[in-house]
Amino acid sequence: MQIALIILLILSSIGLIAAVLLQSGRSAGLSGTITGAGEAIFGKKKGMDELFAKLTGVLAGVFLLSSLGLAIIA
Repeated sequence: MQIALIILLILSSIGLIAAVLLQSGRSAGLSGTITGAGEAIFGKKKGMDELFAKLTGVLAGVFLLSSLGLAIIA
């Protein structure tokens, strides 16, 4: 049981890192004013951002539960 939780913890942590890195950054500062106008005119890809946001939440929940389960068992 402990090995299964460790494997789940490792997989969820790698997936969480990948999901966060694949999300588009929030525009801020001087570069945000330049690219913000382009997004307003041409539109922004929202489908993938919403998917990665949901995936991040699910993976964070799995990471939290597996780390708590591992702490209780160990």
